[in-house]
Amino acid sequence: QVHLVESGGGLVPIGGSLKLSCTASASNFRRLTMGWFRQAPGKDREEVADITSGGIPYLTRIAEGRFAISRDNARAMLYLQMSSLKPEDTAIYYCAAMSEAGNQWVSWGQGTQVTVSS
Repeated sequence: QVHLVESGGGLVPIGGSLKLSCTASASNFRRLTMGWFRQAPGKDREEVADITSGGIPYLTRIAEGRFAISRDNARAMLYLQMSSLKPEDTAIYYCAAMSEAGNQWVSWGQGTQVTVSS
């Protein structure tokens, strides 16, 4: 089990930027695919982006052109740099870790709130 703690959320104006961080407590962090998800009020949780253990990023349509995912294996950290934020980006953002087998998301953080408002 991986313990994940997100930070960096907050209130940001439309068009602004924000960087989320996720601290992982896991000796096997460098072997895990990691991801960011979000859930807006009344909506299902959706994937934002993920990154393989080797550092290959995948950005969903939500993130393409505006967000970037990165990781620091030495520090067991995951990041999500968000820019050109829109009101529809308002959500709780969650950090997640995939099983070493790479077939399901098994660990989740408690989430950090991002609010985009004028």
